[in-house]
Amino acid sequence: MRHIYRCPLRWADMDAYGHVNNVVFLRYLEEARIDFLFRPEKDFKQGSVVARHEIDYKRQLVHRHHPVDIELWVTEIRAASFTLTYEVKDGDVVYVRASTVIVPFDFETQRPRRITADEREFLREYTDAEEEAVAA
Repeated sequence: MRHIYRCPLRWADMDAYGHVNNVVFLRYLEEARIDFLFRPEKDFKQGSVVARHEIDYKRQLVHRHHPVDIELWVTEIRAASFTLTYEVKDGDVVYVRASTVIVPFDFETQRPRRITADEREFLREYTDAEEEAVAA
């Protein structure tokens, strides 16, 4: 299953050519990630931090007044980290493919922590079965 976030575009997001600035895409990914991880029914209450981003720009996104879709899913779950993969897109048109490695973090002790059983169960719901088979 994939999580879909409808990301609004803002005037300040565009560069001098009217395209969404490449740096802004990192904020879009953050918005999608927060929308995914911090929902009332399931969330990472104990906290998490980003360990790594990888982003592949496919085509320019021209600023407009309607949102762009960000599809997000889990591609890897380890003992103390997991990887989210994203596509920023309109239908079949992909503007960006990206991934983020997330580390669960205990802010009280200021240390990384292991993924809890509840968190692992939640993440597995969003694991793409095809990609999981390739990773194995």
